[in-house]
Amino acid sequence: MAADPLSDALAHIDARCVISGGFSIGGAWGLSVWPQARLKLIAVVLGSCWLTADGVQNPLRLEEGDVAVLNDRQVVALASDPALEPTDRTDLFEDNPGAVVRIGDDQEVLVLGGHIDVNRGGEDLLLTALPPAMHIRASGAEAPAVRWLLDRLAQEMASLRPGATAAAQQYAQLLFVEVLRSHLAESVALPPGWIRVLADERLAPALRLMHADPGRPWHLDDLARSAAMSRTTFAARFKSTAGVPPLTYLHQWRMRLAMRALREEDVQVSSLAASLGYSSESAFSHAFKRTTGIAPRRYRVLSTTPES
Repeated sequence: MAADPLSDALAHIDARCVISGGFSIGGAWGLSVWPQARLKLIAVVLGSCWLTADGVQNPLRLEEGDVAVLNDRQVVALASDPALEPTDRTDLFEDNPGAVVRIGDDQEVLVLGGHIDVNRGGEDLLLTALPPAMHIRASGAEAPAVRWLLDRLAQEMASLRPGATAAAQQYAQLLFVEVLRSHLAESVALPPGWIRVLADERLAPALRLMHADPGRPWHLDDLARSAAMSRTTFAARFKSTAGVPPLTYLHQWRMRLAMRALREEDVQVSSLAASLGYSSESAFSHAFKRTTGIAPRRYRVLSTTPES
């Protein structure tokens, strides 16, 4: 298969979507939400509501089938009317983890909530590449897949069938991928970063080359040629889109590969250095320490030591 930078990145940061619960409600209502995770997902399975959050200029109207992903927001509220004062009902969700809580007698709206878990080294890669809020509309190109996944999630969470928890986890993961795919189609709303490069059809071939063979001594001319651009035009466009020059991106990706290998694989540092294109273990170790502030062997010891 061809190189897939999105799958590569999600795998290397161990991105995992977890649906933590939900609620059904009706009438006039407002609830405050206090996200425990930095990346929160909110999906409307039935009905509609308004979402407000710190750092998001205008309230978002979430219709049935819509999904919102909030990036590092501290205060979030959902309501039938954004003018209503929200009520803090954190106790309901703490007492019923993983469940869909029924609030009141009217059941006009069904909302599912969750978050995206990443490993210790992955938050900066994902969070800096996403805007404060993403709104995936049910009318968008990915709507059929998102709608089907939301329905399946709600059914599995409401069922007592064997494997319901495992099935819900898989559907949640697919939902996050569909959300990212949908947002790739709206690259203008993305901050500079690797996800925005993926959305740029002219630059994506160069990104795929770097991910397919990160140990190759890529030159700017090689990458510019893959994008059918001059060296100068390619370098300028890549930097404005990714936030860093192309060879800096390559270096950063190599370091991320190295960190994951040191955490999870029993690989010799010399072999790792060669696989990532370094002429010697010493050259790799110097590059790794400049990036992380710590030598590769020390990083391995610290990253494999259980947290107290």
